[in-house]
Amino acid sequence: MTNPAMVLPDATKGIQNIYKAIGQSGADGTTLELVHLRASQINGCSPCVFAGVKSALKNGETDERLHQVAAWRDSDLFTDAERAALELAEAATRLADNPTVVTDEIWNAAADHFDEKELSGIILMIALTNLFNRLNTTVRAPAGATW
Repeated sequence: MTNPAMVLPDATKGIQNIYKAIGQSGADGTTLELVHLRASQINGCSPCVFAGVKSALKNGETDERLHQVAAWRDSDLFTDAERAALELAEAATRLADNPTVVTDEIWNAAADHFDEKELSGIILMIALTNLFNRLNTTVRAPAGATW
């Protein structure tokens, strides 16, 4: 099946508007790329992992850091702010695994590094990525597929 968001044009328009809002949040593009990639890795969404790596490289990210996103806790290549965003992405993505969802500790760490607009952009990126992940895995979109 074609991706449902492509079948229903108003869905695509809505997604584009969310992307526009994320871009206006002031959140660092690298951080947004990292949370997108990490959520996609967790959800096993090969098209989003593929697209996330490609987009991150295009925007100046390094191979070395991208290879370590899945093990970011054990890497010294990420800033404290990026670590807070990655932890938030994991907690918000693994809802079924985490009965308290986003703990106060996780939230406070993110809020220490990002203002409300930036945090809103990061949260919207995480949520939108989870939407893409669910659409792509449901219709079994292959790695390399693009919208």
